[in-house]
Amino acid sequence: MAVVGAFGSGEAPFGLRLAYWVAVMLTGGLGGAIVSELVTRGGWLEERPALQGVIIATGLSIPLTLAVWGMTGLFFRGDADLDHIRFYIGPVLVVTCVMTALNYFTQRAPAETHAAPAGAAPPRFLERLPARLRGADIHAVEAQDHYLRLHTSKGQDLILFRLSDAVAELEGLEGAQVHRSWWVARGAVAEARRGDGKATLTLVNGARVPVSRAYARALREAGWF
Repeated sequence: MAVVGAFGSGEAPFGLRLAYWVAVMLTGGLGGAIVSELVTRGGWLEERPALQGVIIATGLSIPLTLAVWGMTGLFFRGDADLDHIRFYIGPVLVVTCVMTALNYFTQRAPAETHAAPAGAAPPRFLERLPARLRGADIHAVEAQDHYLRLHTSKGQDLILFRLSDAVAELEGLEGAQVHRSWWVARGAVAEARRGDGKATLTLVNGARVPVSRAYARALREAGWF
């Protein structure tokens, strides 16, 4: 953006353009992270990613328009004229929609873990199992608020941990995140069903796990169902 002088910024000195675009991008990135967290919290739109994206893009474009208007005025004119704010609504909305769409397209692949080669150290996550579950086979890990419910061959238990961190430590076991709140070991899947636009995995212990529509295509191509 700074190099090409995007959106009419080309007449300003390069250093000023660079500082401006870095400030705009950092503001947009921080705003996007906050709005995305608020919209996706609780998973209430997990099965409707398109609507989720529209809400995020719309919700972000409002405060971001104000931020871009203010920064543009301060960087290039020394003040922020309220009459100019209307010129930023369209461009900010377009850029926000494009960036939101790119973000969704690049994050549709589920987080996967892979089986460790023979002789490799056991997955780090096994060290977090409660004493009574030590030595058990992990079937699935389910996020419940700030806790994780462990589904294993020796029963269930809760630990205080984040799912994203658990997935990283489960490397060494073949599995994948199949839902916002679930990681499943591939060997623990007894049955996979699809119907009414939804997919469900039944584990060897009888637990039924929902498959998020956002991950369903990638999992289907990987042969999960």
